[in-house]
Amino acid sequence: MVHVLDVHEKDGVITHLCDGPFEPGETVRGTLDWARRLDHMQQHSGEHICSGLICARFGCDNVGFHMGADSVTIDFNAEISWDELMELERAANRYICEDHAVEIGFYRGAELDTIDYRSKKPLDGDVRIVRFPGADCCACCGTHVARSGEVGLVKFLSCQKFREGVRIELLCGERAYRCLAVSWEQNLRVAQSLSVKPTDSAAAVARLENELGALKLRAARLETQVFAQVAARLHGEGDVLLVEDDDLSPDSVRRLCDAVLNECGGRCAVFAGADGAWKYAVGEKDGDLRELVKALNTELNGRGGGKPFFAQGSAACTKSDIEAFFAKA
Repeated sequence: MVHVLDVHEKDGVITHLCDGPFEPGETVRGTLDWARRLDHMQQHSGEHICSGLICARFGCDNVGFHMGADSVTIDFNAEISWDELMELERAANRYICEDHAVEIGFYRGAELDTIDYRSKKPLDGDVRIVRFPGADCCACCGTHVARSGEVGLVKFLSCQKFREGVRIELLCGERAYRCLAVSWEQNLRVAQSLSVKPTDSAAAVARLENELGALKLRAARLETQVFAQVAARLHGEGDVLLVEDDDLSPDSVRRLCDAVLNECGGRCAVFAGADGAWKYAVGEKDGDLRELVKALNTELNGRGGGKPFFAQGSAACTKSDIEAFFAKA
């Protein structure tokens, strides 16, 4: 069995690009990948319904459409808010539930002129018109469901500013169901860990963030007190090297270095972390540390920099490497 990867038509000749060879004259039998076809029908038909409703509501145009392996995007030349989009999502799902029959036909000439349909360019000859009565009427050569109920549901994922309008990301049918099922499962786990109902998880997370912010502020204040005590003990010591077996944040390393630098009367270097993963800060009032930092980064597998008198970065080395480097420096 081989798979069809792409299909092209030129001058009436249809060419199938496959992932395996055939012998000249060999007879083959094609089989439709129905799961893939149904997915495309759901995504494309859902896009029709949403685009028709959005264009009617805002008097805009669908100026871009892409059906990817993960999601569908539609571009509109109008500004649409998220709240407005949620109203249209509800309207689209109501339309799907009403299970309207989809009408597809070919029209040309004067007959075509009597139809108000969406199209990106003027058309002539036989034009295939796809109607979702009450939602959309569009010139289209794609694959569609027979009734709107077969779309299942639509779910908008995002709405972002794009050129002169917005780009909307959405899922339809089975894709939308899988996304919502995964999202619900994750939300259920979050809610259980916070001991709240799934419908209350967002409020619980907000409370947790506020509590975490308060704890971080208190921790920073306590750190400042500890750093001041360390700096006071090193008053007048001259050059100082501190290697802390503690996972301080880069900001904490900087603040400790600043505090000691104001007291020691010399150069201060602070390293915090563990062998193989250190954060560092080094400073010297009115000094020029560029050559020192360059050598430090070279010998201690470091990355970082800053101003001539103060630099920060990281180093992948051992505690012994750090002590040996500064003993030599």
